Amino acid sequence: MTDYDVLRVFCGPRGGYGNELGVVRDGSVMPEREDRQAFAAKLGFSETVFVDDPERGVIDIYTPTLRLPFAGHPCVGAGWLLDVPELVVPAGVMGARQDGEFCWIEARAEWVPPRTLRQYASAAEVDDLPVPPKGEWIYAWAWLDEPAGRIRARAFPGRDDGIDEDEATGAAALLLTDRLGRALNITQGTGSQILTASQPEGWTEIGGRVYLER
Repeated sequence: MTDYDVLRVFCGPRGGYGNELGVVRDGSVMPEREDRQAFAAKLGFSETVFVDDPERGVIDIYTPTLRLPFAGHPCVGAGWLLDVPELVVPAGVMGARQDGEFCWIEARAEWVPPRTLRQYASAAEVDDLPVPPKGEWIYAWAWLDEPAGRIRARAFPGRDDGIDEDEATGAAALLLTDRLGRALNITQGTGSQILTASQPEGWTEIGGRVYLER
Protein backbone atom coordinates (compact mmCIF):
# COMPACT_ATOMS: atom_id res chain seq x y z
CA MET A 1 0.00 0.00 0.00
CA THR A 2 1.32 3.46 -0.92
CA ASP A 3 2.05 5.69 2.06
CA TYR A 4 -0.34 8.61 2.47
CA ASP A 5 -1.43 11.17 5.05
CA VAL A 6 -4.97 12.07 5.99
CA LEU A 7 -5.76 15.72 6.74
CA ARG A 8 -8.97 17.35 7.88
CA VAL A 9 -9.45 20.68 6.11
CA PHE A 10 -11.75 23.58 7.10
CA CYS A 11 -12.11 22.34 10.67
CA GLY A 12 -14.40 24.08 13.14
CA PRO A 13 -13.21 26.50 15.86
CA ARG A 14 -12.55 23.66 18.31
CA GLY A 15 -10.71 21.52 15.77
CA GLY A 16 -13.55 19.15 14.93
CA TYR A 17 -15.27 18.40 11.64
CA GLY A 18 -13.47 19.36 8.41
CA ASN A 19 -13.30 17.48 5.13
CA GLU A 20 -10.90 14.55 4.98
CA LEU A 21 -8.14 14.69 2.36
CA GLY A 22 -5.73 11.97 1.31
CA VAL A 23 -2.21 13.19 0.47
CA VAL A 24 0.48 11.11 -1.21
CA ARG A 25 3.57 13.16 -0.38
CA ASP A 26 5.78 11.40 -2.93
CA GLY A 27 3.86 11.43 -6.19
CA SER A 28 6.76 9.77 -8.01
CA VAL A 29 5.74 6.41 -6.53
CA MET A 30 2.60 6.56 -8.69
CA PRO A 31 3.30 8.68 -11.80
CA GLU A 32 0.54 7.38 -14.10
CA ARG A 33 -2.85 9.09 -14.07
CA GLU A 34 -4.81 5.85 -14.27
CA ASP A 35 -2.98 4.49 -11.22
CA ARG A 36 -3.63 7.70 -9.29
CA GLN A 37 -7.28 7.58 -10.24
CA ALA A 38 -7.59 3.99 -9.07
CA PHE A 39 -5.85 4.83 -5.79
CA ALA A 40 -8.14 7.81 -5.17
CA ALA A 41 -11.14 5.55 -5.79
CA LYS A 42 -9.75 2.99 -3.36
CA LEU A 43 -9.26 5.59 -0.61
CA GLY A 44 -12.75 6.97 -1.17
CA PHE A 45 -12.15 10.52 0.07
CA SER A 46 -13.89 13.34 -1.75
CA GLU A 47 -10.39 14.28 -3.00
CA THR A 48 -6.88 12.85 -2.92
CA VAL A 49 -3.74 14.86 -3.70
CA PHE A 50 -0.47 13.64 -5.20
CA VAL A 51 2.53 15.90 -4.54
CA ASP A 52 4.76 16.02 -7.62
CA ASP A 53 7.19 18.73 -6.44
CA PRO A 54 7.04 19.66 -2.75
CA GLU A 55 9.42 22.62 -3.08
CA ARG A 56 7.51 24.26 -5.96
CA GLY A 57 4.11 23.17 -4.64
CA VAL A 58 3.12 21.15 -7.72
CA ILE A 59 0.11 18.95 -6.91
CA ASP A 60 -2.35 16.71 -8.78
CA ILE A 61 -5.95 16.33 -7.52
CA TYR A 62 -8.42 13.43 -7.95
CA THR A 63 -11.94 12.61 -6.80
CA PRO A 64 -12.86 8.90 -6.70
CA THR A 65 -13.87 9.17 -10.37
CA LEU A 66 -12.09 12.10 -12.05
CA ARG A 67 -9.06 14.40 -12.12
CA LEU A 68 -9.67 18.04 -11.19
CA PRO A 69 -7.80 21.10 -12.50
CA PHE A 70 -8.45 22.86 -9.18
CA ALA A 71 -10.26 22.20 -5.91
CA GLY A 72 -10.44 24.25 -2.73
CA HIS A 73 -10.02 21.93 0.22
CA PRO A 74 -7.17 19.92 -1.40
CA CYS A 75 -5.25 23.13 -2.12
CA VAL A 76 -5.74 24.55 1.37
CA GLY A 77 -4.69 21.20 2.84
CA ALA A 78 -1.64 20.88 0.58
CA GLY A 79 -0.67 24.50 1.25
CA TRP A 80 -0.71 23.82 4.98
CA LEU A 81 1.22 20.55 4.71
CA LEU A 82 3.90 21.79 2.31
CA ASP A 83 4.14 25.30 3.80
CA VAL A 84 5.11 26.89 0.47
CA PRO A 85 4.31 30.38 -0.89
CA GLU A 86 2.72 29.03 -4.08
CA LEU A 87 0.85 25.99 -5.32
CA VAL A 88 0.76 24.83 -8.93
CA VAL A 89 -2.26 22.94 -10.32
CA PRO A 90 -3.39 22.42 -13.93
CA ALA A 91 -5.69 25.45 -13.65
CA GLY A 92 -2.86 27.82 -12.72
CA VAL A 93 -0.52 29.12 -10.03
CA MET A 94 -1.95 30.38 -6.75
CA GLY A 95 -0.55 32.04 -3.67
CA ALA A 96 -0.56 30.21 -0.35
CA ARG A 97 0.13 31.51 3.15
CA GLN A 98 -0.13 30.64 6.83
CA ASP A 99 -1.81 33.10 9.19
CA GLY A 100 -1.98 31.87 12.77
CA GLU A 101 -4.40 28.94 12.93
CA PHE A 102 -5.54 29.45 9.33
CA CYS A 103 -4.05 28.45 5.99
CA TRP A 104 -5.07 30.54 2.96
CA ILE A 105 -4.89 30.13 -0.79
CA GLU A 106 -5.71 32.68 -3.49
CA ALA A 107 -7.55 31.37 -6.57
CA ARG A 108 -9.89 32.43 -9.37
CA ALA A 109 -13.55 31.68 -9.97
CA GLU A 110 -12.95 30.68 -13.60
CA TRP A 111 -10.87 27.74 -12.36
CA VAL A 112 -13.94 26.15 -10.76
CA PRO A 113 -16.03 23.62 -12.75
CA PRO A 114 -19.74 24.50 -13.03
CA ARG A 115 -21.80 24.43 -9.83
CA THR A 116 -25.36 25.46 -9.10
CA LEU A 117 -25.46 28.02 -6.26
CA ARG A 118 -28.96 27.77 -4.80
CA GLN A 119 -30.06 30.25 -2.15
CA TYR A 120 -32.69 29.41 0.48
CA ALA A 121 -34.66 31.69 2.76
CA SER A 122 -33.32 30.29 6.01
CA ALA A 123 -30.61 28.10 7.47
CA ALA A 124 -33.33 25.73 8.70
CA GLU A 125 -34.37 25.08 5.10
CA VAL A 126 -30.78 24.24 4.20
CA ASP A 127 -30.50 21.93 7.22
CA ASP A 128 -33.67 20.07 6.22
CA LEU A 129 -32.67 19.39 2.61
CA PRO A 130 -32.54 15.75 1.49
CA VAL A 131 -29.74 14.61 -0.80
CA PRO A 132 -30.93 15.58 -4.30
CA PRO A 133 -30.85 13.24 -7.33
CA LYS A 134 -27.54 12.70 -9.08
CA GLY A 135 -26.47 14.78 -12.04
CA GLU A 136 -26.20 18.37 -10.76
CA TRP A 137 -23.53 19.84 -8.47
CA ILE A 138 -25.53 21.93 -5.95
CA TYR A 139 -24.28 24.36 -3.31
CA ALA A 140 -27.25 25.15 -1.08
CA TRP A 141 -26.87 28.22 1.12
CA ALA A 142 -28.71 30.76 3.25
CA TRP A 143 -27.76 33.78 5.31
CA LEU A 144 -27.22 33.25 9.02
CA ASP A 145 -26.32 36.93 9.49
CA GLU A 146 -26.14 38.93 6.27
CA PRO A 147 -24.54 42.12 7.69
CA ALA A 148 -21.80 40.00 9.27
CA GLY A 149 -21.34 37.85 6.14
CA ARG A 150 -22.20 34.61 7.98
CA ILE A 151 -23.63 31.80 5.84
CA ARG A 152 -25.00 28.30 6.33
CA ALA A 153 -24.21 25.95 3.43
CA ARG A 154 -24.34 22.34 2.31
CA ALA A 155 -22.78 20.82 -0.82
CA PHE A 156 -24.10 17.98 -2.95
CA PRO A 157 -21.61 16.94 -5.69
CA GLY A 158 -24.21 14.95 -7.65
CA ARG A 159 -21.65 12.37 -8.79
CA ASP A 160 -22.13 8.64 -8.61
CA ASP A 161 -18.97 8.04 -6.57
CA GLY A 162 -20.24 7.48 -3.03
CA ILE A 163 -19.84 11.14 -1.97
CA ASP A 164 -23.45 12.23 -1.54
CA GLU A 165 -22.57 15.33 0.49
CA ASP A 166 -19.27 17.19 0.74
CA GLU A 167 -18.44 18.26 4.29
CA ALA A 168 -16.50 21.37 3.22
CA THR A 169 -16.05 22.77 -0.28
CA GLY A 170 -13.62 25.60 -0.94
CA ALA A 171 -14.28 25.87 -4.68
CA ALA A 172 -18.02 26.43 -4.23
CA ALA A 173 -17.31 28.92 -1.45
CA LEU A 174 -15.02 30.74 -3.90
CA LEU A 175 -17.81 30.93 -6.48
CA LEU A 176 -20.27 32.27 -3.92
CA THR A 177 -17.77 34.88 -2.73
CA ASP A 178 -17.13 35.94 -6.31
CA ARG A 179 -20.87 36.28 -6.94
CA LEU A 180 -21.60 38.23 -3.74
CA GLY A 181 -18.41 40.29 -3.92
CA ARG A 182 -17.69 40.23 -0.19
CA ALA A 183 -15.91 38.33 2.56
CA LEU A 184 -17.81 35.36 3.98
CA ASN A 185 -17.74 33.17 7.07
CA ILE A 186 -19.35 29.89 6.03
CA THR A 187 -20.52 27.05 8.25
CA GLN A 188 -20.84 23.97 6.04
CA GLY A 189 -21.79 20.36 6.60
CA THR A 190 -21.93 19.21 10.22
CA GLY A 191 -19.68 21.98 11.54
CA SER A 192 -16.85 22.91 9.19
CA GLN A 193 -15.78 26.54 8.80
CA ILE A 194 -14.61 28.25 5.60
CA LEU A 195 -13.44 31.86 5.48
CA THR A 196 -13.22 33.82 2.23
CA ALA A 197 -12.23 37.30 1.12
CA SER A 198 -12.50 39.05 -2.25
CA GLN A 199 -9.21 40.34 -3.64
CA PRO A 200 -8.34 42.71 -6.53
CA GLU A 201 -8.29 41.64 -10.18
CA GLY A 202 -10.62 38.65 -9.84
CA TRP A 203 -8.77 36.75 -7.11
CA THR A 204 -10.42 35.28 -4.01
CA GLU A 205 -8.80 34.08 -0.81
CA ILE A 206 -10.07 30.90 0.86
CA GLY A 207 -8.93 30.00 4.36
CA GLY A 208 -9.45 27.40 7.04
CA ARG A 209 -7.96 25.31 9.79
CA VAL A 210 -6.11 22.11 8.86
CA TYR A 211 -5.24 19.19 11.12
CA LEU A 212 -3.19 16.09 10.47
CA GLU A 213 -5.43 13.14 11.28
CA ARG A 214 -2.93 10.38 10.52
